Amino acid sequence: METRAITAEVPMVPRMSEDPAELVPELAEVSAALFKLVGNGSVPRATISLVQLRAGQLAGSTYLTVLHTGFLRTGGESEERITSVASWWDSPYFTAAERAALALVEAVLQPCAGSERVSDELYAQVAEYYDAKALATLMFAIGQVNFFSAVALIAKPVPGRSFTDPWK
Repeated sequence: METRAITAEVPMVPRMSEDPAELVPELAEVSAALFKLVGNGSVPRATISLVQLRAGQLAGSTYLTVLHTGFLRTGGESEERITSVASWWDSPYFTAAERAALALVEAVLQPCAGSERVSDELYAQVAEYYDAKALATLMFAIGQVNFFSAVALIAKPVPGRSFTDPWK
């Protein structure tokens, strides 16, 4: 596998020239259902976006990082909160509930040699702040961004372009 030099420019064109949603139109229904599911109101929209931004960062997806940063800005989040998601554990800008949600997404997405990724202790900590429906919603929000991580990493839509039109 060829590795790009760190100083090489990254092209502003998608890797996959055709929009996957046009190739597989069933994606629209799945996508709409996922957005409806995570937007059920049991978890604040800001928390969902913070979790999904952190997931995009952990996946190494510029597209998802730019997308979720934009959602947070549109939602009125401060630059301090947005930029400190990458170091949330050392940031004073998050509530205890948000910290629990960010710890959960990190546990799910980062390999943990020799033990469970989501320990019983972490689950109990998160459950202190989120009831069963909210915890399930967080679980699906993490799954939603992971679903789209594969698209972002494989097809490489252009960062910063409209969420509905990154292939043009």
